[in-house]
Amino acid sequence: MKQFFLPALLLFFAALAGAQPYANRSNLRIEDFMQGERFTGFSPDNVFWSDDSKTVYFTWNPDQDTLRSLYKVNVDGGKPAELTVEEERGLARGGVYDRAYSRKLFARNGDIFLLDIAAGQERAITQTVAGEFSPRFSGDESQVIYQSGDNLFAWDMTTGATLQLTQFLRGAKREEPRKSAQEQWLEEDQLALFEILRERKAETETRRLRTKALEPKRPKEFYYGEKSLANIQISPDLRFVSFRLTTRAKTRQAQMPDYVTPSGFATIEDTRTKVGAAQDTHEAGIYDRERDTVYFISTKTVEGIFDKPEFLAEYHRDTTPYNNRYDKPREVFLSGPVFSDDGKAAVVLRSQDSKDRWIMLLDLESGALKLLDRQRDEAWIGGPGTGGWTGAIGWMPDNRRLWFQSEASGYSHLYTVDVESGEQVALTQGKFEVLSAELSRNKDAFFITANAEGPHEHHFYRLPLNGGKLEKITPAKGGNRAFLSPDEKQIAVLHSFSNKPWELHIMENKAGAPMRQVTESTTEAFRKYPWRVPEIVWFTARDGVQVPARLYRPAKAGRGGPAVIFVHGAGYLQNVHHWWSSYSREFMFHNFLADNGYTVLDIDFRASAGYGRDWRTAIYRHMGGKDLSDQVDGARFLASRYGVNPKRIGIYGGSYGGFITLMALFTEPGVFRSGAALRSVTDWAHYNHPYTANILNTPQEDSLAYRRSSPIYHAEGLKDELLILHGMIDSNVHFQDVVRLSQRLIELGKDNWEMAVFPLEDHGFVTPSSWSDEYKRIYKLFERTLKQ
Repeated sequence: MKQFFLPALLLFFAALAGAQPYANRSNLRIEDFMQGERFTGFSPDNVFWSDDSKTVYFTWNPDQDTLRSLYKVNVDGGKPAELTVEEERGLARGGVYDRAYSRKLFARNGDIFLLDIAAGQERAITQTVAGEFSPRFSGDESQVIYQSGDNLFAWDMTTGATLQLTQFLRGAKREEPRKSAQEQWLEEDQLALFEILRERKAETETRRLRTKALEPKRPKEFYYGEKSLANIQISPDLRFVSFRLTTRAKTRQAQMPDYVTPSGFATIEDTRTKVGAAQDTHEAGIYDRERDTVYFISTKTVEGIFDKPEFLAEYHRDTTPYNNRYDKPREVFLSGPVFSDDGKAAVVLRSQDSKDRWIMLLDLESGALKLLDRQRDEAWIGGPGTGGWTGAIGWMPDNRRLWFQSEASGYSHLYTVDVESGEQVALTQGKFEVLSAELSRNKDAFFITANAEGPHEHHFYRLPLNGGKLEKITPAKGGNRAFLSPDEKQIAVLHSFSNKPWELHIMENKAGAPMRQVTESTTEAFRKYPWRVPEIVWFTARDGVQVPARLYRPAKAGRGGPAVIFVHGAGYLQNVHHWWSSYSREFMFHNFLADNGYTVLDIDFRASAGYGRDWRTAIYRHMGGKDLSDQVDGARFLASRYGVNPKRIGIYGGSYGGFITLMALFTEPGVFRSGAALRSVTDWAHYNHPYTANILNTPQEDSLAYRRSSPIYHAEGLKDELLILHGMIDSNVHFQDVVRLSQRLIELGKDNWEMAVFPLEDHGFVTPSSWSDEYKRIYKLFERTLKQ
């Protein structure tokens, strides 16, 4: 690896002379803003309401203590106050309300409590060391249902009696060993010879039968072997209990060494599997308490369950005829049931290959499934309210329709489906995304969060129950995270703007009502600097698509200056917007770069969140395709629109951004003079399964996608300066990734690269000294390669 000593010597002599090598005319220093929230201030977080809707609770750290603490503020005014230990211990956090919102069930320290909200009185339902959890009301709200261990119990509010509802048992039932033929003959011979033995055996059997007859009725014993039992649900009438059994895949775990430990000995930690490893399999069962029987849900009749994904045909072009159906049903994950008040059950099935999501009506008596909605995506199912195993789903107040979210239009929107007729109705429409949705307390409207004002703002809305005009509630431009009070009269809002971190506000639940700010979190040091509001610009990509970006410009930007392009991580993440970025250090670094003469472009490239299905899936089977060409087109945009010198453009990013940086330097030589790749994926075949298999399928099934998407296969193209930075205990993108790439670069004879390692850092750095070291190195790279 090439070492660069001259810049280090210059910095050393500058330090001796009393200079601040990483400061500029505004005295903004890398080592200051890399302190993170110690520099900006700790924003409020983890907001929740008191059950009487009079108090808002949140975590905060205004005094820069070691840890955040829990605070409260009254909706009628006053300053936030820190809770005492006694106050915090007595909080009734979480839980479920009854239909009248007069009582609440919650778990605390492994016990179940019933809260009378108006009286403010708690009643302990359990007080055991065994631990109880997941309390809920029965359908008629006369009983409290909770789980202890692997079983459900019901506590009668009137009598105080507790009834065990299930008897799920791990392992196998103990059976009496079978006698051999010899043993059976000897026993029969003994009984035939001796009358007393016959009498004693008859007495024993009679006593056993009498004892059994006197036993109370207990739930059916169901042994589930060595599988894992989870998701135990019960119907409102307490007749049907659903559950999920999981067979754990036997797979090899990737291991991660940790060299700097308290003991002084290196340790090895198992972390995760790699993409393509065998996956857990699941089956859903139903226990009918009335018939005392257990049966399992079959997916064989589900529409499309045997369908192969289209990409497989590419590997069978010479096969005639090609069979596009599997011989057995695809593996699925079943979520739910979601029960209506009158006992109907809806479930969500998601195929293990992420190509299908089915919403289905479940007949609890037979286990039969009826299709209500199928969302098929040859890329992968995802997007707000549709990704994950369940997504957003619930029953309408008529108990006949389900509401759910779907990307059927190309954007995630809210729909209803009639479970009898199958008729679907779109409640929202347009080129925007519904980010979350919930029914109002009286079930006459939805409260949703969406980007209906444009992709770069998030607001809280009210939507009529059966669709119609969205009523925007939050008035302030930027990001708004709304937390509705239990009585739905007030909203706690975490609000931020491009250059203003999140602060807590309280407002009435009325359109345009004023927001009262109740926290002031930023530090004096942060407020002293005039942080830019990045301009949101759009440029035309090579395929004609308009691509959004945030632009930071020097105060006196002349032609021919240097520029840096930042690539955000995660892939499916949004960083072009009007709220405070989750990349706060990078936001401050970009201000620092602009102060030092750089133009900075931060692009929401194809794969980013906030722009609909086609944008999300544009990287399917080719990471480093359109997501990379957007960076290249962004560089050309900087040169043509703002007069940036095309030979003085750098690129950097972390995680997915590090991957794109590598692909840019390996496959687009000459576009970027230098690049810094932080915590980068270098070979997607070594990343995790849930993320990677969605986008690239599996390496054993789609090797072409992995080869064209993995930087390690393109390393011979490196011609410009590369800086690699990685934490050695990165449990997400393993340090092994850059070790393998290093060996590849060595064997290719490349000498225009450097690597810095951080022995005590995971994927997301936590130590300010590591952050500072990392970004000083990045800045030095750009100063040396883009300004000289």
